Amino acid sequence: MHHVLSTHLFVGHRLTVAQLDKVQRAGIPAVEIFCARQHLDYRDRAQIAELGHWFRDSDLKLHSIHAPMYSDEIWGRSGPHSVITITEPVKGRRLEMVDEIKRALEIAETIPFKYMVQHIGVSGEEFSERAVDAAFSALEQISLFARQRGVEVLLENIPNALSSAERLMVFLELTRLDLNFVFDAGHANIGEGVEAAFNVMKDRIRSTHIHDNDGKADQHLFPLLAEGGSIDWKKTMDLLRTRADQYPLLLELKEAPGFTLATTAELFDRLEDL
Repeated sequence: MHHVLSTHLFVGHRLTVAQLDKVQRAGIPAVEIFCARQHLDYRDRAQIAELGHWFRDSDLKLHSIHAPMYSDEIWGRSGPHSVITITEPVKGRRLEMVDEIKRALEIAETIPFKYMVQHIGVSGEEFSERAVDAAFSALEQISLFARQRGVEVLLENIPNALSSAERLMVFLELTRLDLNFVFDAGHANIGEGVEAAFNVMKDRIRSTHIHDNDGKADQHLFPLLAEGGSIDWKKTMDLLRTRADQYPLLLELKEAPGFTLATTAELFDRLEDL
């Protein structure tokens, strides 16, 4: 399978060409950039231009970006007003959030990439028809804006009542939006289970998020290596190989003491060897 690393691994640090160079030298061929403003400030034209210049001369490819979840530079700690969610019921506020996501998509004008990962709602959000309507309206606008820049929007299964595997399928049936998925193994483990979620989503999976947890909290642990993980990785890899031509093996990990980029590069091979 094709290997991709999410920069979520060092999302607390500003993304620089030095970091990307280390990823490339570790033998990782592609990245997904997490659009958090303390990491990649998609409003900062100078940062985007610098990264764009580096990518043009580099063998490292930008596979995808993750849509911003907060508008501030401190991971949403400035308050509820900083949360970016396409299920916002107030139209004026939702349009502001859609504009923020469009700013991230404009990265494609400088650094081409194939996919943008988008959440429907926030963690723990309850299901409501109003939320579905808001998400539909937002995604119509976001998808059109993305397609004009050669980008496909992918919906991710996350731990809420709107975005389980089955809810995502129902959402597409209700809205008739022609969108595909990111299969997040860690989130599936918290919800309906990895195998159950994969079997529902498999035809539309175009990318993955691979990480581990205890089945309760979204910990983004290193598979096979970190203590506390509960996913059966042999079984999960067997599932993923059934559609290996559809998506990459994309690690979305949390920075932890003792784990380096070399560890991460080796982890791809360990998972493939299972």
